[in-house]
Amino acid sequence: MQAEDVAKILTDSLPDCEVSVAGEGNHFQLTVVGEVFEGLSSVKRQQKVYACLNSYIADGTIHAITMKTYTPSEWQKNS
Repeated sequence: MQAEDVAKILTDSLPDCEVSVAGEGNHFQLTVVGEVFEGLSSVKRQQKVYACLNSYIADGTIHAITMKTYTPSEWQKNS
């Protein structure tokens, strides 16, 4: 799987989010920014992202993910 494939899966599943994906093979680093994360704990945010990728993780297509999730205001402060 390529980073572009992972990005498409996430943008299709989380359409109002900005998604950046790096990596290749079955290891990826994700940055996801969206209002959908407003008021959610970091665990709940990760669960939202993992839910989009669960079938690929379960079948071994994706082995490892490192992710950072932000609301738009958090992203502005951190960038």
